[in-house]
Amino acid sequence: MARLRVTVVALLAVGLTACGGGAAATTTATSATSAAAGPPAFAWLHPAPPPPAWALARLQDTAVLAYPSSWQRVHSDPGSASAALAERGSDLVTEYLNATPQQDEETLQNWAKFRPDHNREEGDGHVQLLAAARGLQFRDGRGSCVIDRYRTPRTTYQEIACLVSGPRGGNVIVAAGLASRWAQDAPALERAVSAFLA
Repeated sequence: MARLRVTVVALLAVGLTACGGGAAATTTATSATSAAAGPPAFAWLHPAPPPPAWALARLQDTAVLAYPSSWQRVHSDPGSASAALAERGSDLVTEYLNATPQQDEETLQNWAKFRPDHNREEGDGHVQLLAAARGLQFRDGRGSCVIDRYRTPRTTYQEIACLVSGPRGGNVIVAAGLASRWAQDAPALERAVSAFLA
């Protein structure tokens, strides 16, 4: 557990942290990938309660982050909530969820630019914006999301990062996993984003 905490703290320093903001959304969507290549990038987003066996982490009096019960809660910044799954026999985090309250610099309108720029500022390399959308419906609000990919000193991650404006304010959810295992691990990460309460 201590080694996992150290790894997650290191990952937070290189880009898995979340930053938030709040504003009204408009219903538009863009994608850096071709629409002919498959369904829209956020077609998986179906707001719904989490599976009954999942655990819940509350973010003060606002957001609720749901995560598989086989994952572990991990240390994160004050006011945030995080959970992660590490590779067996290793301290490498393979899947990670974080919820963080909004901050002043981010808005639903600038999220597609802000989030990749934030990752670069945190020291991530080769940041690629794969998809972005605005006006997405969540369980209790609307949000802007990106899917991006970036390199850390140890490996390459892909993430879904959404800024969601709900009745109690704005919060960010980040769902990240190893890029090499994205097809395998994405369903659980997408389910967590779909269950998010802002």
